[in-house]
Amino acid sequence: MQPASDWFREWFDSPYYHKLYFERNEQEATAFIHRLLTFLQPPPASRMLDVACGRGRHARILADQGYDVTGIDLAPSSIEYARQFHNAHLDFYIHDMRQIFCTNCFDYIFNFFTSFGYFRSQHDNDRVIKMVSLALKKEGIFVLDYLNEHYVQQRLIPRSENIIDGVTYNITRWTDRTHFYKRIQIEDRQLKQPLEYTERIARFSLHDFDDMLTRGGLAILNVFGNYQLDAFDINHSPRLIIISQKK
Repeated sequence: MQPASDWFREWFDSPYYHKLYFERNEQEATAFIHRLLTFLQPPPASRMLDVACGRGRHARILADQGYDVTGIDLAPSSIEYARQFHNAHLDFYIHDMRQIFCTNCFDYIFNFFTSFGYFRSQHDNDRVIKMVSLALKKEGIFVLDYLNEHYVQQRLIPRSENIIDGVTYNITRWTDRTHFYKRIQIEDRQLKQPLEYTERIARFSLHDFDDMLTRGGLAILNVFGNYQLDAFDINHSPRLIIISQKK
């Protein structure tokens, strides 16, 4: 087992992770990307980076619009899967988003589906923002899609059960002052014994992100509260979608 601080390494590389989260809502993801592109209006030759791209579903949608897209992710199995879609406008690399990827390379960088806030130290979170800032060209755009901590706390469901393709996911949720936690117990007849993973996601507010982005040389331009790009409302918005620009 991985140490607690690295829970994401094993869980994100598990096929059960993708079954639980990603083999659904494809229409929602596609609609969100199209809506976002309509708002951003990227020039046709724009270069884009999808940070923590997983199996590349968002990157593929972006590339289908004719942009040059690169996806990076820590999970080898996810990148191996994504590389089957490689083409002249789309490529993928195994990469830890805390490490510098390139300098002044991209016009747009995206971080979708709460793919941030995993790390135990604030220093590591700041390293991610630094990587993004360095990789952006001057006046490049960074889009960060995170959960709204106030909304999640108010509506936290302590226990739930999902059954997907005959596999049972028993989920327990709780929170403390700094993080949200989700324990996922997986029961599958193909397993000798149940598997268990515990997610830990930082409770970051809009103010916290403003501080991090400012330290990284980025300035917030717009904030939305859902995938329809409605205005952010601290009590009623399920998402915190921040559009920032490299100074």
